Amino acid sequence: MTSHLSRRRLLQASLAAAGSSLLAACGSSNPPQTPAQPAKKPDMNTQPQPQPAAPVRAGDNTLRIFACSGFAEDAVRVETGITRLSAAGFQVENRQAGYRRFQRFAGSDAERIADFQDIAAGKAAAPKVLMGLRGGYGAVRLLPHIDWGRLGAKMQERQTLLFGFSDVTAIQMALLAQTGHPSFAGPMLYSEFGKAQPSTYTMDSFIRATTAPQYDITVSAFQSSRVRPAEGMVWGGNLSVLASLAGSAYMPKVKGGILFIEDVAEQPYRIERMLHTLYLAGILQQQQALVLGDFRMGNIRDSYDAGYNLTSVAQSVSRAAGIPVLMNFPFGHITNKATFPLGARGRLSEADNGGYRITFSGYPTLNPAALNLSALLPPPPELENGIFGSAPAGNGNGSTTGSESDGEQ
Repeated sequence: MTSHLSRRRLLQASLAAAGSSLLAACGSSNPPQTPAQPAKKPDMNTQPQPQPAAPVRAGDNTLRIFACSGFAEDAVRVETGITRLSAAGFQVENRQAGYRRFQRFAGSDAERIADFQDIAAGKAAAPKVLMGLRGGYGAVRLLPHIDWGRLGAKMQERQTLLFGFSDVTAIQMALLAQTGHPSFAGPMLYSEFGKAQPSTYTMDSFIRATTAPQYDITVSAFQSSRVRPAEGMVWGGNLSVLASLAGSAYMPKVKGGILFIEDVAEQPYRIERMLHTLYLAGILQQQQALVLGDFRMGNIRDSYDAGYNLTSVAQSVSRAAGIPVLMNFPFGHITNKATFPLGARGRLSEADNGGYRITFSGYPTLNPAALNLSALLPPPPELENGIFGSAPAGNGNGSTTGSESDGEQ
């Protein structure tokens, strides 16, 4: 019995150490020369002050799936995600949304609208968590048919946390523009929680971001733009979706904000063209800073000029809009992604060696006492002789080309 308990404590200690090691500061944006070398991760420094445990309220563990975009190709992966979230203490509702399909979408327009409208109309109770299924395309078709006022009021009363990225950006920005309610750029049921082996970094970030009233993400990679201290609303998401919303009632009107963007499988000139759409719409020049996530450029090159890369785009846009453009933020269509709030307060500051730090605050949180969030963390690999292995290596830039990528927006 003593040996068993000691071994269990060793596992827990090693798990904690593995999570901490994954939060090491990110170095140069250039990939290492040796592909097998572990990728460095940006820091997520969560240092909440000790607080008394909040009392558990009815519904603190409710999670409702919404599927606003593409359908899930693999039903087994959907089931894996549901099982994993259930093991973490969530009461998962609207499960059928994960298995729907109509044409290329996760159900008909009416079915996908009902994922939200049933809450607005009181047919379904507002959950503590609204969890996106996956990205793809289709969310923009739903926007005019959702009663955002009622939905936002229900979510505000319940302090609902909504999670998603990619095409879900349309839902997140409409919610922010129409109601002011924040959401989270973070993992989704199919894309992350449904993986056979989810990223420890991603799961750890999910837990930290949703249970602390304030936390930091530090990017230590040197920035070509000078980091100017700033404080304002952090908002944004997928660039293709943001550009498509420009000029509509579903694009937030944010002044003095910190705009975050990400995208995937786009040539540099296309990224610049979409950014100029935001510039010509008067959006970029009203921000204090533009923060670029991981665009997973890989082998993507400009078809006319292979030397015209994402850095070239950042420098050009910075000059045009007159704002700093910062890079290397750990989010996008990648394996190791941070969770952070959109529509909440952010404080931008300079970090050591020319990097930067964003401190987030003013967003709804989960009640850890109602859940078993540590169950989301995969155990570290264990060798037969009892020695624990190291974290799996990345491809040098924290990215992956695995099936989590929603190439369609």
